[in-house]
Amino acid sequence: MSCWETIQAYGLRSLGIGERLLPREDYNLCQQFTLIGSGLIWNIYFGVLALAAGFFFANALALAKSTRSPWLRKPAEWFIFVFRGSPLFVQFFFGYFLFLSLKGVYPIFSPFTAAWLGALIVLFLNTSAYTAEIFYGALRSIPKGDVEAADAYGFSGYPRFRRIVWPTMLRLAWPAYTNEAIFLFHATTLVFFSGFPAWQQRGDALYYANFFADKTFNPFVPYPILAGYFITLTLIIVSIFGLFNRYLNRHLPQEARRKLKIRMNVIR
Repeated sequence: MSCWETIQAYGLRSLGIGERLLPREDYNLCQQFTLIGSGLIWNIYFGVLALAAGFFFANALALAKSTRSPWLRKPAEWFIFVFRGSPLFVQFFFGYFLFLSLKGVYPIFSPFTAAWLGALIVLFLNTSAYTAEIFYGALRSIPKGDVEAADAYGFSGYPRFRRIVWPTMLRLAWPAYTNEAIFLFHATTLVFFSGFPAWQQRGDALYYANFFADKTFNPFVPYPILAGYFITLTLIIVSIFGLFNRYLNRHLPQEARRKLKIRMNVIR
């Protein structure tokens, strides 16, 4: 089988399109690049949807945590504490068995035991908690003079929040939020190594890299390929978030604009 035929057969295999069975012999570089790249589709799927939904929920959590009402503040504080205080791997484990238990009582929860939905919900809740803490810290860091200037210009209530407070919060939080986005995409590799099974061997990039490492007894080929894919993905994320960062800081002088500084989390 030529490399082009391999790409045609395995390029979308992680989605159930193409060759049904995994390779049983040869295990050449083309197969490894193709299948690991195919699995990366799942990592992008989990990362993009969890990040997009988590952004809006994190805004609500940050506002709830900053409010004076204990009925809003306390639930937000405990939610953030629980999901930031427990390992993501454990959250996947308990999330899967929670959905599995609910499935036995309510069949409507059957889709939640699949990775495409159940793992996505766990990632969504996890990134919401971390992002909410970032946004909350940015809210606390808004210069008092900005708010006083808004009051002087007659802004109050929602107009002040929409035009002054919220854009300033995003501008201050964006560099840290970029790091959270990068780590979220890296964290998607835990999905198929936790409780959620890979149905018909349709896994993510790490799933296929581990497959080739087990079959060839040589982890020094598939894992560097995996790392290369994620480094490329990280560069794309940094570029996209950098564009948003420049947009949020467009009103500032060039020397006063906050530049993105990528600080990787060693453990979470």
